[in-house]
Amino acid sequence: MPPRTRGGYTSSAPRRRPTRSERRRRVQLREVEPAADRDPVEHPQHDRDETEEVFEGAPGGPIDRCILRSFDKHIAAKIWVGEDRAPLKLVNHGAKLQLWELGMERSRIYETVHRSGLAPLTSCSHRVASRPMLSAFCERWQPETTTFHMPFGEMTITLDDVASILHIPVTGSMISFSQPLHADDANALLVELLGTTDVEASRETEQCRSPSVRLLWLRDHFSTITDASSDDDIVFATRAFLLHLVGCTLFADKSATSVAVVYLELFRDLSMVGSYAWGAACLAYLYRQLSIATRFEVRQLGGYLTLLQDL
Repeated sequence: MPPRTRGGYTSSAPRRRPTRSERRRRVQLREVEPAADRDPVEHPQHDRDETEEVFEGAPGGPIDRCILRSFDKHIAAKIWVGEDRAPLKLVNHGAKLQLWELGMERSRIYETVHRSGLAPLTSCSHRVASRPMLSAFCERWQPETTTFHMPFGEMTITLDDVASILHIPVTGSMISFSQPLHADDANALLVELLGTTDVEASRETEQCRSPSVRLLWLRDHFSTITDASSDDDIVFATRAFLLHLVGCTLFADKSATSVAVVYLELFRDLSMVGSYAWGAACLAYLYRQLSIATRFEVRQLGGYLTLLQDL
């Protein structure tokens, strides 16, 4: 029986090893398997949940609330969970400034106001402020950092902005008050520095229910004084005008109708009014009002909004 070869075939001829040229030819003639018949190559697929960050809520929301400790009461925290509030009510007295103008017949009052450095405030205030825009600014304000947290980074209002927009002094003596003014002290200050009677002063502070006076009351009592009046009346009217001016601008509060009598102390010596850092005080007051307005339950924004709107 003929021997059985390794491949299963029989052959009487002795087995011969293929030459190098034959092996090379076999490789060249080998058929390539069609691509369509090949099994698709399976590439490892990463789980999407493992490679992508998953955020709950709106993008850009809080990640670690222990850093900004007041954030739980912030309007942005409420927006994050789907709650919102209407645009804020704004305290803006731009139109009221036009009700007490200093013309040629009140040149002596104007000269003192001009020397005080506060004269630019009579003409730079907006009559109307944008509620949606300023409300959006409040949503971005962070009290801890005193900055606006924007999508592109942080920004804030600086003293250079105050000087460029309002043109009032930003350097000088700081404005501060050691303690709150009580009603009796407010009445005494009105009698001493504005020349009113004690009865008039008491009636006004009682109507305001605070140591304050109405802006309308100041206009009614002092806007008619001219250069023909006595020297004392002109001094009283100048102080009243300056109190009315800062109450409508730098220190506009949420009463929307009155100004605190405590600021009258700054006008005791009219020759020293220009030595105060009015711009710094205005900026600090606006910072405080913005911080209050970030709370969800607050519905009103005070401060000098012209400065905020003109950024």
